[in-house]
Amino acid sequence: MTHDASAPPLIYGGAAQSPRAALAVLPPLALYIHIPWCVRKCPYCDFNSHTASPVLPEEEYVDALLADLDQDLHAVYGRELSSIFFGGGTPSLFSAAALGRLLKGVEQRITFAADIEITLEANPGTFEQEKFIAYRALGINRLSIGIQSFQEEKLKALGRIHNGDEALQAAGMARQAGFDNFNLDLMHGLPDQSLDDALSDLRQAIALKPTHLSWYQLTLEPNTVFWNQPPALPEDDTLWDIQEAGQALLAEHGYAQYEVSAYAQAGRAARHNLNYWSFGDFIGIGAGAHGKLSHPDGRIVRTWKTRLPKDYLNPAKNFQAGEKALPNEELPFEFLMNALRLTQGVDSRLYPERTGLPLESLAQRRLEAEQSGLLQVEPSRLAATERGQLFLNDLLQNFLS
Repeated sequence: MTHDASAPPLIYGGAAQSPRAALAVLPPLALYIHIPWCVRKCPYCDFNSHTASPVLPEEEYVDALLADLDQDLHAVYGRELSSIFFGGGTPSLFSAAALGRLLKGVEQRITFAADIEITLEANPGTFEQEKFIAYRALGINRLSIGIQSFQEEKLKALGRIHNGDEALQAAGMARQAGFDNFNLDLMHGLPDQSLDDALSDLRQAIALKPTHLSWYQLTLEPNTVFWNQPPALPEDDTLWDIQEAGQALLAEHGYAQYEVSAYAQAGRAARHNLNYWSFGDFIGIGAGAHGKLSHPDGRIVRTWKTRLPKDYLNPAKNFQAGEKALPNEELPFEFLMNALRLTQGVDSRLYPERTGLPLESLAQRRLEAEQSGLLQVEPSRLAATERGQLFLNDLLQNFLS
């Protein structure tokens, strides 16, 4: 595939930049691969996903992904990949042969860490035992399974293609396919959901013994069916009761909360997502994928790729739709928007290491956030208080330029 390798010019925000310190150590590097097709678009989903045709253009898309990656290699600087994440859409719609060719092509271009984490998103309605055994044989060693609910009426309300029985069987099938590390995605605050309904779903998920649970509240996002035709959602008091009781239940069963909506057994936090939240680097390839890459001279550049699959597959169009070098004044917010999602925050030394800016440049705004009770008074860490975690947007306002 011969896409034009030229890229749009860098967009700089604000006035002329004062120089930033060179980065002595570049962050860990991850790869995000976006596969944009689903069997059916869910009414709550605002991700870049599109209803699949009967025959997917697997070969053409894999060719495009590798050509896209080739154009980003100049910014990799010989680093190795610590993790890969196949997101979507529904990546498990692709055959093992297509994903195998893609992974082989990626490894020919970038060295894999010896303990690389490779995650594939999958939905219960796409589970085929032989296909998942083949995925595991490729080196994919972690699954993220989109359950959302085990209750038939809730699944129908969410527009999901699987039923309750398929949701229950998915974890067992993952284990039989050789996956000993997998996440279950579960929502709460669903249409007409009671506290008992929500806890029933959570107990069922815990009983399946996943190593990781993503448990988060349904929100109505613009440009979705639910935004234009909102369902009847639980009252705020019920939502608060669900949150409190659910967190207690997860803790009781050994699932430690390490991020706003992420809970894991000991040693099983998602390394790929931890890299995002600690302001690590990631290449993003695929339709609509985003990336963030640091350079030795101190530049930190965000990129985004052409969104529509038909445009991404069009040789006359660029893969890259745009890029932006982050200016100094945006870095405090950019860094903390990620780091403060972690319940334990991050070591304060990570701020200068990842941004090239002195920690002292945060001092005044940090003091104000501490005095408001939203940021912990802890010199060696940047971490939200319990109240700050509840009012994270308010906390982050302190660091907006």
